[in-house]
Amino acid sequence: MLHIIGFLIIGGVIGLLAGLIVRGRGFGIIGDVIVGVVGSLVGGYSWQLLFPGQTLGRFGSFFVSLVCAVVLVALLKAIAGRRRPQAAP
Repeated sequence: MLHIIGFLIIGGVIGLLAGLIVRGRGFGIIGDVIVGVVGSLVGGYSWQLLFPGQTLGRFGSFFVSLVCAVVLVALLKAIAGRRRPQAAP
């Protein structure tokens, strides 16, 4: 249970930092936590696929998660920027 809470807290911090690194507004507290957690999962999984058997340590895991979350936030903002609501006729 403590691992899940710690994972969510670290994911929230990563999401918050990713939202600050990528210009513009973030996705709110819940959205930042979700982006951070997803970035952590994708970053860790990608690292294991690219470099099997290599461990990162705490700092390396944080860095890879942050980079992946920044990329994810940038992609989400690019997609959201394209879908602007149109004015009603």
